[in-house]
Parts: sequence; C-alpha cells; structure tokens
Amino acid sequence: MSEDAGEKTFAPTQKRKQDAARKGDVLRSRELGTAAAILVGAVWLKFAGPWLLDTLTAALRAGFTFDRAAIDDFAPGKAILMLLALAAPPVILLGLGMIAAAFASQLGVGDGRWVGANLAPKASRINPLSGLKRMFGLNGWIEMAKGLAKITVLGAIAWGWAQGRIADLAGLGQSNLAGQLTYGWEAVISLVFALAAGLVLIALVDFPIQWWRRNQRLMMSQQEMRDEHKEAEGSPENKAAQRQRQRQIAMGSVAQAMREAQFVITNPTHFAVALHYDPAKAAAPVVLAKGRGDKALAMRELAADLGVPCLEYPVLARSVYYTTRERQVIREELYGAVAAVLGFVLSLKRGESRAVPAIEVPVALRFDAEGRLDPLATA
Repeated sequence: MSEDAGEKTFAPTQKRKQDAARKGDVLRSRELGTAAAILVGAVWLKFAGPWLLDTLTAALRAGFTFDRAAIDDFAPGKAILMLLALAAPPVILLGLGMIAAAFASQLGVGDGRWVGANLAPKASRINPLSGLKRMFGLNGWIEMAKGLAKITVLGAIAWGWAQGRIADLAGLGQSNLAGQLTYGWEAVISLVFALAAGLVLIALVDFPIQWWRRNQRLMMSQQEMRDEHKEAEGSPENKAAQRQRQRQIAMGSVAQAMREAQFVITNPTHFAVALHYDPAKAAAPVVLAKGRGDKALAMRELAADLGVPCLEYPVLARSVYYTTRERQVIREELYGAVAAVLGFVLSLKRGESRAVPAIEVPVALRFDAEGRLDPLATA
C-alpha cells in the first residue's frame, strides 16, 4: 500500500527550516540562555569581584562620611548620584556580559538569525483561550515538568553546598571582619559556580528536547516534499544559476574538446563522454572530455550546437567515465564496444542508414551511478 501523501513522515529540508526561521520559528532553549548568563556572571565575579567589592566599599565609605559642610549644605540627591556613579560601572558591566551571553547562546543555536517577527505583537499572546491551551496542553505539562526538575536539581545542589559549610557559616561571627568578608565572598562564588554547573546540566538535557520538538513541528508530508522540489526546480533563480554554471563550463576547456570530438556517449542525462579517434596519434579512441551533472548537460548542449552525434549507452558511458581520464586512451577491454559505436557514427557521416548497434560491456567494468561495480547493469 502506498504511503499517505498527507502523513508527515519526512524529515524537514534545509529550505523548510530556513522558511520557518524567517517566520520566527527558530531553535530556542531558555535553559541554555540562563546557563550561559549565570556561567558568565560566575566567571566575572571570580576574576572581577575584587573590583566590584572595592567600588562598593568606596561608595559606602563616601555615603557614610559626613563633615560640617555636608551638614550645612545637605543635598541627598547629589549624594545618591555620587554613590550610583561609583557603583554603577562594575554592575553595568556584569549585566551587559550576562545579557550578551544569553543572546549569543540563542543566536548560536538559532542559525545565527535575529528574528524581529518574534517581537511583533500577536493576538494569540493575549488571547485567554490560547493562554489556557498553553498552560494545560502538552507544552504546559512539559514546561511544568522542566520547572520541577530545575527546582529539584538546583535545590539539591544548594543543599549539598550548605551541608559542607554549616559549621563555618555558623562561626563567622567569631572571627575578624576581614576574614568573615573574605570567607563569605568565596562561599558565594562557590555557590554561584555550583548552581551554574547545575544549569548547564539542565541545558544539556533541554537542548536535545527543543531540537526534537522543533523537528517534529517541521516534519513534511510526501506532497510537501514534491511541492518543494517542483518549486526549487522551477524557480527563476535556480534556472538562472544553472544556466550560468553551464555557460562557465562551456567557456572553459570543454568547448575546445567538443570541437575536436567525433561523438559523445551519454547516460542519458547524468553522464557524458566525448571521444575522438585518430590512428596517426593513438592506437585507440581518446577521451577528450567527460562530465556528470551540469558539465554533462553543457557537453550535450555543445554537441547539439556543433552537430556532434550523441548516443545513449548508459553502461558504456559510466564504464568509460570511471575507468579513463581525460586525454587518455580507453581501456583495452572497451575497444570492441567503442569501435562498434565509432563505426556507426562514421556510417552516419557517409550518409548510410544503419540500425543502432548493440554493444556488450565486460562485467568487470560495469558501474552504477556512484561508481560501484554493478555486474547486473545492462546496456
């Protein structure tokens, strides 16, 4: 029984993914963005933390230092602005670093594409029914499970972190202030790194899930595959690009080779081999040019323009293509088959009317389109 043309069983093509991305459907993982931001923040605090502490200390010292002039000319607004000017640079730099990490992680997995359409207002976002569907549908249950898993993992990490430091934390008040601040800062840094590691673990689980869900959304039916293929084949851009490639090929060495060729053997569309036989130069026919795909198409078009006979012998064309280089004589095992074709071409030039000869290609030289031996191939 044939496959239902409406059943979506085919993996999405690259064009399908690109079209979806242009409409705002890109691969996203919120957990990956969160993990990247927290990890960057933890690294920043580890290496730039002393700068932040120094600026905050300077801001607090300036804020709590008063003299007679400050009392006589009391200006709280000016004092607050001065405190903000001292504390803002490290805080702003930290925030920008975390935002940049979040954006870079999403653009990195989303084909490097910024989709402005996602910022456009959509009625579905404020529609109560759509909101209820998101909350109680499959997507809502998945997000709820992710949230519970995140709380469990991060809670377990925080509990494990605290268990090893309860005694030290309880005894902080018994040491000098500098020691307490140093230990407290180091404890906070270690906690942030531990939580960042947990978020990275969650992101590594979430990313494949998001990839699979997007892939399922973009699955294609057999009819959609056919329509896309027809659209690609018939698009003016593709046709123009194909003609340009053919012109570039025709302007190269192939054009000169085709002017010297006596006949062309084709497969009938994928392969083409142009040959010439001159007893004074070689003991057997020589391959002047060979090609597949666009090059083969250009060779056939040039042959038609130059009046060079083209004969369809699929097995022979593949055999010569895979066993003989350009400007090289054909294999000895192919002498008989190529001689029969050459004799037919010469008879046509003499005006004789003959039937197209049947040829036989040795089993050891029969290939499929990919160059694999194919003993069952027939001329």
